[in-house]
Amino acid sequence: MNTQICDSGHCFGAQLAATPRGARQARQLAVEKIAEWGLPTEGPALIVAELAANAVSHGRVPGRDFRIVLTLADGVLRIEVADTRGDRIPRIRDAEGGAEGGRGLVLVDALADRWGVRQGPVPCKVVWAEVFLATGSRGAVLRRA
Repeated sequence: MNTQICDSGHCFGAQLAATPRGARQARQLAVEKIAEWGLPTEGPALIVAELAANAVSHGRVPGRDFRIVLTLADGVLRIEVADTRGDRIPRIRDAEGGAEGGRGLVLVDALADRWGVRQGPVPCKVVWAEVFLATGSRGAVLRRA
């Protein structure tokens, strides 16, 4: 079950269960909203999927949800995922050659123009990523810096 926290013009958010199903819902909701805004969805969908999966896998506290917020302003698509494990700060790490996991933030780093972590409010943290947009005669497109 999700609880919408904002859906106006260029802001959308939802609170979702910290489960694999909630992570899938985050990606689906993000793809719908980003497409509605007329933007390509592939790169941002992967960013949302990785950040939501991390929130569910590493930021989960039993009985607590996670939150996703998308904002579109001043030529930037900002993706934020908040969870209740502020004590676990994500970092890019080298994954073992045969490891199934450990590459999510490498992917986020490659797809986003900027990303980072913001602490608070206690006990939460927010992992965010920004994708810069370029506008041309055919509308907004994702631009790599």
